[in-house]
Amino acid sequence: MTRILFTLALAISLAACSSVQVTDYSEEQPVFIPEEFFDGRLTAHGLLKTRGGKVTRRFNAEIKAHGEDGVGTLEEDLVCSDGELQRRVWTLTPNGDGRYIGTAGDVVGPGDLQVSGNSLFLDYVLRIPYGDGEIDLRVDDRMYLVTEDILINESVMTKFGVEVGYLLLTIIRHPEA
Repeated sequence: MTRILFTLALAISLAACSSVQVTDYSEEQPVFIPEEFFDGRLTAHGLLKTRGGKVTRRFNAEIKAHGEDGVGTLEEDLVCSDGELQRRVWTLTPNGDGRYIGTAGDVVGPGDLQVSGNSLFLDYVLRIPYGDGEIDLRVDDRMYLVTEDILINESVMTKFGVEVGYLLLTIIRHPEA
């Protein structure tokens, strides 16, 4: 009997710790419509942190976003606090029912993007320079539309399931531009 109660308690505990799904935000406002937010000029401001919480890098980016035939393109030009310049071009292809396929030059395979309510979750593998080579990190991006023009993004980066870094980013849409 004790084993059964322990097993039941463990199962309930694990169920209570289930991860947050983008659909948990289905009723949240304002509703995030990628084709509308990612259209025109945007700026991004963020920082990269180690798993211990130390900020190792800050960056700012100019983003040109546009769509054609339902496919969105985000051209990101980043300036990092250490002077490094980066360019990433994302392509977002609709995949039905609030889902998109995200691709970029330094992304390994397709990224899975899902939108619900005010939120967008994007899961992908990013290839980054490391030492004399490169490593692949899994990135779990979670974006939340705060106002029609402000999106907050928090990301967790993992390697072999271990958290190795975090990203905090604010994207601002400039509809007047």
